[in-house]
Amino acid sequence: MDHSLEHHQSYIGRPASELPTPSLVIKKPVLDANIRRLHDDVDKLGIGFRPHTKTLKSIEVTRMMLKGGKYRKVVCSTVPEIAGSLPLVKEGLLDECIFGMPIFKGVLPRLQVLSEQIKIDLLLDNDQQLLLLDSSNKSSWDVYIKIDVGARRAGLTADSTRLQDLVKKVEASPRVNLKGFYCHANHSYGCRNEADTRAMLQTEIDSVLQAASLLPPEKPLEVSIGATPTAHVVNTLRAAIPKNISLELHAGNFPTNDLQQVSTGVTPIDSQAVRIVAEVVSIYPERNEALINAGVIVLARETSAFPGSGKVTDRPNWDVVRVSQEHGILGCTKGDERVDETFKVGDRVWLWVQHSCITAAAVYVYYVVDENDVVIDTWLPLKGW
Repeated sequence: MDHSLEHHQSYIGRPASELPTPSLVIKKPVLDANIRRLHDDVDKLGIGFRPHTKTLKSIEVTRMMLKGGKYRKVVCSTVPEIAGSLPLVKEGLLDECIFGMPIFKGVLPRLQVLSEQIKIDLLLDNDQQLLLLDSSNKSSWDVYIKIDVGARRAGLTADSTRLQDLVKKVEASPRVNLKGFYCHANHSYGCRNEADTRAMLQTEIDSVLQAASLLPPEKPLEVSIGATPTAHVVNTLRAAIPKNISLELHAGNFPTNDLQQVSTGVTPIDSQAVRIVAEVVSIYPERNEALINAGVIVLARETSAFPGSGKVTDRPNWDVVRVSQEHGILGCTKGDERVDETFKVGDRVWLWVQHSCITAAAVYVYYVVDENDVVIDTWLPLKGW
């Protein structure tokens, strides 16, 4: 049994410096500010908002993202995320969920059961998926067609003849109702300045509007765009939205941010709400490196404009330069600082992470701290598929 999972409540009220290592720590004031920032941008634009639960997979954070029920829809990547959100339905805060991957056979029966408790909409990007829905016991499903805006992960491009054919088949099917179009610019994580991120946002809106133009102008449609980098610049959005179209933004990483988000140039380094606390296990003056007990399992092998797999928060010249399963190696990537003058065995090190979604998936407990790094709560994330 994981130590934190067994004993997490015993750390409430204690300084985070006393936590077991490695542990994931959430700075609550930063988390609050990040959520408030996006809510403010969406409210000023007067568009819809649909938070994605994929990053922290925490009912506490989902509740915050829904803003007391002002926003009543989510995107979930896994079935446990949907099931774990059902208490929010009972609280009167949540009405609807998009299952965030194009529908596949193995998950359909589970979604059908859950649809008795919450409205579930599906994503399609292939006409063979319509055959799956024909075999469903559910009389009809609302669906969005997934649009590929350049990530080449899922979806069809807006100028694709396959998209035209799929739209026709969906419109002709008695088992589905075409609700709209959905895109996710996950490749916007590779943007390195605001101009590129704004251009990516424009590509998103142009693509879904082009797809929507395949339908009669009197048909009501919803278009859902977003990814955290483009969400960070949504206040720059300028687009003429036809009267029959409702626009919403979706994003998931924005409450936490991470080094990948900072690398886009649209959010500052101190907007990161997630840190990993680890411990110096050994130092090696001869190679100017230190060993810590946080490796690839908790830090992942994600990359960004920042080197390595993590960055020491209070020593900006030191990064996690190599990782294996449970081992991380700290190295000096700028300047000539000496490891034996910087760290000693037993030191706690605080790390920014490259991709908080992946890091969060590795732990069983989130330690929530106040502005003084005192643990004020513990949250247990939803796990599995």
